[in-house]
Amino acid sequence: MTAHSGGAASTGDAEHSAGAAPITYASAGVDVDAGDRAVKLMKAHIQATHTPQVVGGFGGFAGMYDAAELKRLPRPLLATSTDGVGTKVAIAQALDKHDTIGFDLVGMVVDDIVVVGATPLFMTDYIACGKVEPARIADIVSGIAKASAEAGTALVGGETAEHPGLLAENEYDVAGAATGAVDASAVLGPERVRAGDRIIAMASSGIHSNGYSLVRRIVRQAGWAYSRYVPEFGRTLGEELLEPTRLYTAACLDLVTTFNGDPAQREISPEAAVRGFSHVTGGGMAANLARVLPTGLMATVDRSTWSWPSVFDVMADLGRVPQPDLERTLNLGVGMIAVVSAEQADAAVTHLNASGQNAWIMGEIAEYTPEEVAEAGQDFVQGAKGVDGGGVLLAGTYRSP
Repeated sequence: MTAHSGGAASTGDAEHSAGAAPITYASAGVDVDAGDRAVKLMKAHIQATHTPQVVGGFGGFAGMYDAAELKRLPRPLLATSTDGVGTKVAIAQALDKHDTIGFDLVGMVVDDIVVVGATPLFMTDYIACGKVEPARIADIVSGIAKASAEAGTALVGGETAEHPGLLAENEYDVAGAATGAVDASAVLGPERVRAGDRIIAMASSGIHSNGYSLVRRIVRQAGWAYSRYVPEFGRTLGEELLEPTRLYTAACLDLVTTFNGDPAQREISPEAAVRGFSHVTGGGMAANLARVLPTGLMATVDRSTWSWPSVFDVMADLGRVPQPDLERTLNLGVGMIAVVSAEQADAAVTHLNASGQNAWIMGEIAEYTPEEVAEAGQDFVQGAKGVDGGGVLLAGTYRSP
Protein backbone atom coordinates (compact mmCIF):
# COMPACT_ATOMS: atom_id res chain seq x y z
CA MET A 1 0.00 0.00 0.00
CA THR A 2 1.28 3.48 -0.80
CA ALA A 3 0.70 6.52 1.41
CA HIS A 4 -1.46 9.36 0.08
CA SER A 5 0.95 12.20 -0.66
CA GLY A 6 -1.47 15.02 -1.39
CA GLY A 7 0.02 15.52 -4.88
CA ALA A 8 2.93 14.50 -7.07
CA ALA A 9 6.43 15.43 -5.85
CA SER A 10 8.99 16.88 -8.22
CA THR A 11 12.44 15.31 -8.59
CA GLY A 12 13.93 18.28 -6.75
CA ASP A 13 11.48 17.81 -3.87
CA ALA A 14 12.39 14.13 -3.69
CA GLU A 15 16.09 14.88 -3.59
CA HIS A 16 15.56 17.49 -0.86
CA SER A 17 13.50 15.03 1.20
CA ALA A 18 16.12 12.35 0.77
CA GLY A 19 18.77 14.61 2.26
CA ALA A 20 16.63 15.80 5.20
CA ALA A 21 16.67 14.21 8.62
CA PRO A 22 13.91 11.64 9.25
CA ILE A 23 10.78 13.11 10.81
CA THR A 24 9.63 11.38 13.98
CA TYR A 25 6.68 12.03 16.28
CA ALA A 26 9.14 13.40 18.87
CA SER A 27 10.71 15.81 16.37
CA ALA A 28 7.18 16.97 15.49
CA GLY A 29 6.81 17.99 19.12
CA VAL A 30 5.00 15.04 20.73
CA ASP A 31 6.87 13.10 23.43
CA VAL A 32 5.11 9.76 23.98
CA ASP A 33 7.58 8.77 26.69
CA ALA A 34 6.82 11.94 28.65
CA GLY A 35 3.14 11.11 28.44
CA ASP A 36 3.81 7.65 29.87
CA ARG A 37 5.83 9.17 32.73
CA ALA A 38 2.96 11.55 33.50
CA VAL A 39 0.53 8.62 33.66
CA LYS A 40 2.77 6.79 36.13
CA LEU A 41 2.98 9.88 38.36
CA MET A 42 -0.79 10.45 38.42
CA LYS A 43 -1.83 6.80 38.82
CA ALA A 44 -1.92 6.73 42.63
CA HIS A 45 -3.93 9.96 42.82
CA ILE A 46 -6.57 8.62 40.46
CA GLN A 47 -6.82 5.23 42.13
CA ALA A 48 -7.41 6.92 45.48
CA THR A 49 -10.79 8.15 44.17
CA HIS A 50 -11.95 4.70 43.11
CA THR A 51 -14.86 3.23 45.01
CA PRO A 52 -15.91 -0.44 44.79
CA GLN A 53 -18.26 0.63 41.98
CA VAL A 54 -15.34 1.40 39.64
CA VAL A 55 -14.80 -1.59 37.35
CA GLY A 56 -11.71 -2.39 35.32
CA GLY A 57 -9.09 -0.48 37.25
CA PHE A 58 -6.69 2.03 35.73
CA GLY A 59 -5.54 2.54 32.16
CA GLY A 60 -8.39 1.12 30.09
CA PHE A 61 -9.79 2.68 26.94
CA ALA A 62 -13.00 3.50 28.81
CA GLY A 63 -13.84 3.93 32.47
CA MET A 64 -16.58 1.67 33.77
CA TYR A 65 -18.88 2.14 36.73
CA ASP A 66 -21.18 -0.45 38.29
CA ALA A 67 -24.65 1.14 38.23
CA ALA A 68 -26.39 -1.72 40.06
CA GLU A 69 -26.95 0.53 43.09
CA LEU A 70 -29.30 2.67 41.01
CA LYS A 71 -31.79 -0.22 41.08
CA ARG A 72 -32.77 0.89 44.57
CA LEU A 73 -34.28 4.04 43.07
CA PRO A 74 -37.83 3.65 41.73
CA ARG A 75 -37.07 5.70 38.58
CA PRO A 76 -33.40 6.66 38.33
CA LEU A 77 -32.45 9.53 36.04
CA LEU A 78 -28.92 10.28 34.87
CA ALA A 79 -27.61 13.85 35.10
CA THR A 80 -24.51 15.09 33.30
CA SER A 81 -22.45 18.26 33.16
CA THR A 82 -19.25 19.47 31.53
CA ASP A 83 -17.16 22.57 32.10
CA GLY A 84 -13.67 24.02 32.27
CA VAL A 85 -11.77 26.46 34.44
CA GLY A 86 -11.40 29.35 32.03
CA THR A 87 -8.60 31.88 32.16
CA LYS A 88 -7.76 31.13 35.79
CA VAL A 89 -5.32 28.62 34.31
CA ALA A 90 -3.25 31.57 33.04
CA ILE A 91 -2.53 32.57 36.64
CA ALA A 92 -1.58 29.01 37.57
CA GLN A 93 0.79 28.97 34.61
CA ALA A 94 2.28 32.35 35.50
CA LEU A 95 2.98 31.19 39.06
CA ASP A 96 3.94 27.64 38.03
CA LYS A 97 1.52 26.30 40.63
CA HIS A 98 -0.83 23.65 39.31
CA ASP A 99 -2.08 21.53 42.22
CA THR A 100 -5.18 23.61 43.01
CA ILE A 101 -6.69 24.17 39.58
CA GLY A 102 -8.28 20.70 39.79
CA PHE A 103 -10.53 21.86 42.62
CA ASP A 104 -11.87 24.56 40.34
CA LEU A 105 -12.55 22.04 37.59
CA VAL A 106 -14.33 19.56 39.83
CA GLY A 107 -16.36 22.28 41.53
CA MET A 108 -17.55 23.72 38.23
CA VAL A 109 -18.77 20.29 37.11
CA VAL A 110 -20.12 18.36 40.09
CA ASP A 111 -21.84 21.30 41.79
CA ASP A 112 -23.86 21.89 38.63
CA ILE A 113 -25.13 18.32 38.94
CA VAL A 114 -26.08 18.84 42.59
CA VAL A 115 -28.42 21.68 41.56
CA VAL A 116 -31.01 19.16 40.35
CA GLY A 117 -30.55 17.01 43.45
CA ALA A 118 -28.37 14.41 41.72
CA THR A 119 -25.42 12.63 43.32
CA PRO A 120 -22.29 12.89 41.15
CA LEU A 121 -21.01 9.35 40.63
CA PHE A 122 -17.98 9.62 38.36
CA MET A 123 -16.10 12.06 36.18
CA THR A 124 -13.42 12.24 33.50
CA ASP A 125 -10.93 14.99 32.68
CA TYR A 126 -9.17 16.33 29.60
CA ILE A 127 -5.89 18.26 29.61
CA ALA A 128 -4.57 19.85 26.43
CA CYS A 129 -1.02 21.19 26.59
CA GLY A 130 1.73 22.49 24.35
CA LYS A 131 4.27 20.12 25.87
CA VAL A 132 3.85 17.30 28.36
CA GLU A 133 5.82 18.04 31.51
CA PRO A 134 5.10 14.93 33.59
CA ALA A 135 5.39 16.63 37.00
CA ARG A 136 3.09 19.47 35.96
CA ILE A 137 0.46 17.14 34.53
CA ALA A 138 0.64 15.02 37.68
CA ASP A 139 0.11 18.14 39.82
CA ILE A 140 -2.98 19.09 37.83
CA VAL A 141 -4.43 15.59 38.10
CA SER A 142 -3.60 15.36 41.81
CA GLY A 143 -5.82 18.39 42.40
CA ILE A 144 -8.61 16.89 40.31
CA ALA A 145 -8.32 13.62 42.22
CA LYS A 146 -8.30 15.25 45.67
CA ALA A 147 -11.35 17.33 44.80
CA SER A 148 -13.12 14.30 43.34
CA ALA A 149 -12.49 12.39 46.56
CA GLU A 150 -13.83 15.29 48.63
CA ALA A 151 -16.98 15.33 46.48
CA GLY A 152 -17.34 11.55 46.70
CA THR A 153 -16.96 11.26 42.93
CA ALA A 154 -14.79 8.63 41.26
CA LEU A 155 -12.27 9.83 38.67
CA VAL A 156 -12.60 6.98 36.19
CA GLY A 157 -10.56 8.25 33.26
CA GLY A 158 -9.09 11.12 31.34
CA GLU A 159 -6.90 12.25 28.50
CA THR A 160 -3.73 14.30 28.22
CA ALA A 161 -3.18 15.64 24.72
CA GLU A 162 0.02 17.29 23.52
CA HIS A 163 -0.64 20.02 20.93
CA PRO A 164 2.67 21.54 19.77
CA GLY A 165 2.19 24.50 17.47
CA LEU A 166 -1.30 25.11 18.84
CA LEU A 167 -0.32 25.83 22.44
CA ALA A 168 2.97 27.18 23.76
CA GLU A 169 5.16 24.77 25.75
CA ASN A 170 3.98 26.07 29.13
CA GLU A 171 0.33 26.52 28.17
CA TYR A 172 -2.50 24.12 28.93
CA ASP A 173 -6.24 24.01 29.34
CA VAL A 174 -8.43 21.66 31.35
CA ALA A 175 -11.99 20.42 31.02
CA GLY A 176 -14.06 17.77 32.71
CA ALA A 177 -17.37 15.96 32.55
CA ALA A 178 -19.33 14.17 35.26
CA THR A 179 -22.35 11.91 35.48
CA GLY A 180 -24.72 11.62 38.42
CA ALA A 181 -28.07 10.09 39.29
CA VAL A 182 -31.29 11.15 40.99
CA ASP A 183 -34.72 9.58 41.32
CA ALA A 184 -37.43 11.26 39.27
CA SER A 185 -39.44 11.97 42.42
CA ALA A 186 -36.50 13.80 44.00
CA VAL A 187 -35.52 16.13 41.14
CA LEU A 188 -35.13 19.71 42.35
CA GLY A 189 -35.98 22.76 40.31
CA PRO A 190 -38.45 25.55 39.50
CA GLU A 191 -41.49 23.28 39.75
CA ARG A 192 -40.95 22.98 43.50
CA VAL A 193 -40.44 26.67 44.31
CA ARG A 194 -43.29 28.44 46.11
CA ALA A 195 -44.09 32.00 47.08
CA GLY A 196 -42.86 32.54 50.64
CA ASP A 197 -39.81 30.29 50.27
CA ARG A 198 -36.54 31.59 51.68
CA ILE A 199 -33.24 32.03 49.86
CA ILE A 200 -30.17 30.71 51.69
CA ALA A 201 -26.67 31.81 50.68
CA MET A 202 -23.55 29.70 51.09
CA ALA A 203 -20.31 31.68 51.16
CA SER A 204 -17.75 31.34 48.41
CA SER A 205 -14.04 30.84 49.08
CA GLY A 206 -13.24 33.76 46.79
CA ILE A 207 -13.57 34.37 43.08
CA HIS A 208 -13.87 30.63 42.34
CA SER A 209 -13.49 30.12 38.57
CA ASN A 210 -15.51 32.81 36.82
CA GLY A 211 -14.69 36.38 35.88
CA TYR A 212 -10.93 35.96 35.55
CA SER A 213 -10.80 37.76 32.23
CA LEU A 214 -12.04 40.85 34.09
CA VAL A 215 -9.74 40.23 37.07
CA ARG A 216 -6.65 39.70 34.91
CA ARG A 217 -7.41 42.88 32.97
CA ILE A 218 -7.69 44.84 36.24
CA VAL A 219 -4.39 43.45 37.51
CA ARG A 220 -2.59 44.03 34.22
CA GLN A 221 -3.83 47.61 33.92
CA ALA A 222 -2.80 48.36 37.51
CA GLY A 223 0.67 46.94 36.88
CA TRP A 224 0.45 44.61 39.88
CA ALA A 225 2.66 41.52 39.98
CA TYR A 226 1.21 38.25 41.26
CA SER A 227 4.05 38.23 43.81
CA ARG A 228 2.81 41.52 45.32
CA TYR A 229 1.87 41.23 49.01
CA VAL A 230 -1.62 42.65 49.60
CA PRO A 231 -2.37 43.59 53.25
CA GLU A 232 -6.12 43.10 52.78
CA PHE A 233 -5.48 39.47 51.83
CA GLY A 234 -2.69 38.76 54.29
CA ARG A 235 -0.84 37.03 51.43
CA THR A 236 0.25 37.66 47.86
CA LEU A 237 -2.08 38.58 45.05
CA GLY A 238 -1.30 35.33 43.26
CA GLU A 239 -2.08 33.22 46.31
CA GLU A 240 -5.42 34.96 46.72
CA LEU A 241 -6.38 34.60 43.07
CA LEU A 242 -5.50 30.89 43.05
CA GLU A 243 -7.68 30.15 46.11
CA PRO A 244 -9.50 26.94 45.08
CA THR A 245 -13.23 26.82 44.43
CA ARG A 246 -15.22 25.68 47.44
CA LEU A 247 -17.01 22.36 46.90
CA TYR A 248 -20.66 22.24 47.99
CA THR A 249 -21.57 18.73 46.86
CA ALA A 250 -21.50 16.94 50.20
CA ALA A 251 -23.23 19.74 52.12
CA CYS A 252 -26.02 20.09 49.54
CA LEU A 253 -26.68 16.36 49.28
CA ASP A 254 -26.73 16.04 53.07
CA LEU A 255 -29.21 18.92 53.26
CA VAL A 256 -31.48 17.20 50.74
CA THR A 257 -31.33 13.83 52.51
CA THR A 258 -31.96 15.39 55.92
CA PHE A 259 -34.92 17.57 54.94
CA ASN A 260 -36.42 15.78 51.93
CA GLY A 261 -35.70 12.14 52.72
CA ASP A 262 -34.39 9.17 50.74
CA PRO A 263 -36.34 8.43 47.52
CA ALA A 264 -35.43 4.76 47.88
CA GLN A 265 -37.51 4.69 51.05
CA ARG A 266 -40.45 6.80 49.86
CA GLU A 267 -41.52 9.07 47.03
CA ILE A 268 -40.39 12.62 47.67
CA SER A 269 -43.32 15.03 47.99
CA PRO A 270 -43.43 18.14 45.75
CA GLU A 271 -43.76 20.07 49.03
CA ALA A 272 -40.45 18.77 50.47
CA ALA A 273 -38.53 21.54 52.23
CA VAL A 274 -35.50 21.83 49.95
CA ARG A 275 -36.87 23.16 46.65
CA GLY A 276 -33.68 23.68 44.68
CA PHE A 277 -30.17 25.07 44.38
CA SER A 278 -28.40 27.60 42.19
CA HIS A 279 -24.68 27.29 41.53
CA VAL A 280 -23.30 30.82 41.20
CA THR A 281 -20.95 30.68 38.22
CA GLY A 282 -20.64 32.74 35.03
CA GLY A 283 -23.14 35.58 34.85
CA GLY A 284 -23.23 36.33 38.56
CA MET A 285 -25.71 35.57 41.31
CA ALA A 286 -28.95 37.11 40.02
CA ALA A 287 -28.77 35.54 36.56
CA ASN A 288 -28.05 32.08 37.94
CA LEU A 289 -30.74 32.27 40.61
CA ALA A 290 -33.30 33.37 38.00
CA ARG A 291 -32.65 30.14 36.08
CA VAL A 292 -34.09 27.98 38.88
CA LEU A 293 -37.23 30.04 39.56
CA PRO A 294 -40.58 29.60 37.79
CA THR A 295 -42.08 32.40 35.75
CA GLY A 296 -44.31 34.63 37.83
CA LEU A 297 -42.18 34.41 40.97
CA MET A 298 -39.42 36.78 42.04
CA ALA A 299 -36.58 36.39 44.52
CA THR A 300 -35.80 39.56 46.45
CA VAL A 301 -32.17 39.39 47.56
CA ASP A 302 -31.19 41.71 50.40
CA ARG A 303 -27.66 42.93 49.76
CA SER A 304 -27.34 44.13 53.36
CA THR A 305 -27.24 40.53 54.65
CA TRP A 306 -23.54 40.18 53.78
CA SER A 307 -20.39 42.10 52.97
CA TRP A 308 -18.04 41.41 50.09
CA PRO A 309 -14.88 39.42 50.85
CA SER A 310 -11.78 41.60 50.55
CA VAL A 311 -10.77 40.26 47.12
CA PHE A 312 -13.89 41.74 45.54
CA ASP A 313 -13.43 45.09 47.28
CA VAL A 314 -9.82 45.31 46.10
CA MET A 315 -10.68 44.38 42.50
CA ALA A 316 -13.61 46.80 42.41
CA ASP A 317 -11.51 49.70 43.72
CA LEU A 318 -8.43 48.89 41.65
CA GLY A 319 -10.36 48.70 38.39
CA ARG A 320 -13.07 51.22 39.26
CA VAL A 321 -15.53 48.57 38.07
CA PRO A 322 -19.19 49.66 38.17
CA GLN A 323 -21.27 47.67 40.67
CA PRO A 324 -23.73 46.37 38.04
CA ASP A 325 -20.81 44.94 36.07
CA LEU A 326 -19.41 43.28 39.18
CA GLU A 327 -22.79 41.72 39.91
CA ARG A 328 -23.10 40.37 36.37
CA THR A 329 -19.60 38.88 36.42
CA LEU A 330 -18.45 37.78 39.90
CA ASN A 331 -20.03 35.79 42.71
CA LEU A 332 -19.30 38.56 45.27
CA GLY A 333 -19.01 36.10 48.12
CA VAL A 334 -21.92 33.73 47.40
CA GLY A 335 -21.00 30.44 45.71
CA MET A 336 -24.17 28.36 46.12
CA ILE A 337 -27.79 29.21 46.89
CA ALA A 338 -30.49 26.98 48.34
CA VAL A 339 -34.22 27.67 48.07
CA VAL A 340 -35.98 26.24 51.13
CA SER A 341 -39.48 26.40 52.58
CA ALA A 342 -40.04 29.21 55.09
CA GLU A 343 -40.88 26.69 57.83
CA GLN A 344 -37.53 24.90 57.55
CA ALA A 345 -35.26 27.77 56.54
CA ASP A 346 -33.77 28.48 59.97
CA ALA A 347 -33.17 24.78 60.60
CA ALA A 348 -31.53 24.45 57.18
CA VAL A 349 -29.16 27.34 57.92
CA THR A 350 -28.23 25.77 61.24
CA HIS A 351 -27.63 22.43 59.52
CA LEU A 352 -25.42 23.97 56.83
CA ASN A 353 -23.34 25.92 59.33
CA ALA A 354 -22.85 22.75 61.36
CA SER A 355 -21.54 21.02 58.23
CA GLY A 356 -18.85 23.67 57.80
CA GLN A 357 -20.61 26.04 55.42
CA ASN A 358 -21.02 29.74 56.20
CA ALA A 359 -24.73 30.10 55.42
CA TRP A 360 -27.39 32.76 55.99
CA ILE A 361 -30.86 33.77 54.81
CA MET A 362 -30.47 36.42 52.11
CA GLY A 363 -34.01 36.91 50.88
CA GLU A 364 -37.35 35.36 49.95
CA ILE A 365 -39.61 34.41 47.05
CA ALA A 366 -42.83 36.23 46.19
CA GLU A 367 -45.22 36.77 43.29
CA TYR A 368 -44.75 39.87 41.16
CA THR A 369 -46.08 41.75 38.19
CA PRO A 370 -43.99 43.61 35.59
CA GLU A 371 -45.32 46.89 36.91
CA GLU A 372 -43.93 46.23 40.37
CA VAL A 373 -40.35 46.05 39.10
CA ALA A 374 -40.52 48.74 36.42
CA GLU A 375 -38.47 51.12 38.60
CA ALA A 376 -35.85 48.53 39.54
CA GLY A 377 -33.93 48.95 36.29
CA GLN A 378 -30.69 46.98 36.17
CA ASP A 379 -31.24 45.73 39.73
CA PHE A 380 -33.85 43.34 38.29
CA VAL A 381 -33.03 40.23 36.22
CA GLN A 382 -35.64 38.04 34.58
CA GLY A 383 -34.58 34.77 32.98
CA ALA A 384 -31.02 34.07 31.84
CA LYS A 385 -28.95 31.77 29.59
CA GLY A 386 -31.90 30.84 27.42
CA VAL A 387 -34.16 29.97 30.37
CA ASP A 388 -37.44 31.89 30.59
CA GLY A 389 -37.46 31.71 34.36
CA GLY A 390 -38.47 33.89 37.24
CA GLY A 391 -37.10 37.23 38.35
CA VAL A 392 -34.46 38.35 40.82
CA LEU A 393 -34.43 41.78 42.44
CA LEU A 394 -31.24 42.91 44.15
CA ALA A 395 -32.30 45.31 46.88
CA GLY A 396 -30.53 47.43 49.49
CA THR A 397 -26.84 48.15 49.94
CA TYR A 398 -24.02 45.74 50.70
CA ARG A 399 -22.86 45.73 54.28
CA SER A 400 -19.50 47.32 55.02
CA PRO A 401 -16.74 44.83 55.92
